[in-house]
Amino acid sequence: MSSFSTSSVDESSNSKLPVREIPGDYGSPFFGAIKDRYDYYYNLGQDEFFRMKSQKYNSTVFRTNMPPGPFISKDSKVIVLLDAISFPLLFDNSKVEKKNVLDGTFMPSTDFFGGYRPCAFLDSSEPKHATLKGFYLSLISKFHSQFIPLFKNSVSAMFQSLENEMSKNGKASFNNISDAMSFDFVFRLLCDNTSPHDTNLGSNGPKSFDLWMLPQLAPLVTLGLKFVPNFLEDLMLHTFQLPFFLVRSYYQKLYDAFSEHAESTLNEAEKSGIKRDEACHNLVFLAGFNAYGGMKVLFPALIKWVASGGKSLHTQLANEIRTTIKEEGGLVTLSAVNKMCLTKSTVYEVLRIEPPIPFQYGKAKEEIMVQSHDSTFLIKKGEMIFGYQTFATKDPKIFDKPEEFVPERFMGDGEKLLRYVYWSNARETDDPTVDNKQCVGRDLVVLLCRLLLVEFFMRYDTFTVESSKFLAGSSVTFKTVEKPKSDMN
Repeated sequence: MSSFSTSSVDESSNSKLPVREIPGDYGSPFFGAIKDRYDYYYNLGQDEFFRMKSQKYNSTVFRTNMPPGPFISKDSKVIVLLDAISFPLLFDNSKVEKKNVLDGTFMPSTDFFGGYRPCAFLDSSEPKHATLKGFYLSLISKFHSQFIPLFKNSVSAMFQSLENEMSKNGKASFNNISDAMSFDFVFRLLCDNTSPHDTNLGSNGPKSFDLWMLPQLAPLVTLGLKFVPNFLEDLMLHTFQLPFFLVRSYYQKLYDAFSEHAESTLNEAEKSGIKRDEACHNLVFLAGFNAYGGMKVLFPALIKWVASGGKSLHTQLANEIRTTIKEEGGLVTLSAVNKMCLTKSTVYEVLRIEPPIPFQYGKAKEEIMVQSHDSTFLIKKGEMIFGYQTFATKDPKIFDKPEEFVPERFMGDGEKLLRYVYWSNARETDDPTVDNKQCVGRDLVVLLCRLLLVEFFMRYDTFTVESSKFLAGSSVTFKTVEKPKSDMN
């Protein structure tokens, strides 16, 4: 099956597109930002917010305010990029600055990070960025051989918890057991295979990370509390930043655990010229915000979308996985996983249709001419640029059936479409380096998602879930799981 759109685009052919003034406005001072915030969170929801403005201006590039707005943001005014052609401007470090824009138009207090700016908040032009990211890349390389055995160990415990909860309650909340698994894997990986249960954290590691991240991200979410009026929630979450002291004790426990048990990792950081204290705070951020935080959103999304494929997809995945593992002598190896074309494509399709980090921000370093499919626009130096990846990777001029989950989309000739998958803050065909802002764990994330499916379908034939939107991701509950008639393990 070909997954190319019938109106496939040659990006190099757009040089003669007409120049158009960027449409849209920011409304009246202060109140314009408040109105857009209310529409975004409560009146419309984020997808409809962007869809209606795009239709109103007949453009995938336009001006608007982005939350949280007054008091928290210094300036909420952004230029929005919604299509697959304009969006990659945000990856061009020569034109766009990424200093302190990880969370958008505001930055949490550095109190949350031990007084340091973690690598994710640094622009690639800052000298410390290369040092920190180079250290991260060296860790990924160093731990390469540990990924599969450590993940297999963590995920086995997760499935045991899933079965126990299903047996006890007839259903099982996936998010909680997935979070526990993700934290266990990340902590063991960075802390010399130490179990978090053998540290001061005990079983509270995921809770500590969740509570530490919540005040940082509160301005960007809604809780959906039925009995709390919207204006009260808006006042509590989107008007003032929550202070660090509320979660200081949880963060201190995380810092102490990594400081004590990630000794070899921190020794390597010092050899790279990074102060030990700064390295530890960066390690907590890498483990919590980047790794655990990403898995917290991504793994439930993966299960949700694979569940939506029904028994037909499950049978195809199980057959591919079990046949390949059998041919490889019964072992789950990187070589075996790389041969599973449908499994790989399924993971990429989940990353396309529900990217774990849907927002990208950057500030124009110079005057920039950016192109959409049908127009060219001038962005002035210093203007904030915002990309909504959820629309960019569902661009109907790039993808056939863009709103549908098509597991085989990236098989065969469909692999050429990977250059339009942007979840890692770059094209999927690019590679992370010290000179760019692409996710250092790009390959690891894809591998872990594939491993999760491999381990799942080595144990189960098919399954059903219920899902609902929750904060920045999905809440997933297993309703049924069916084991093979004969034991595949």
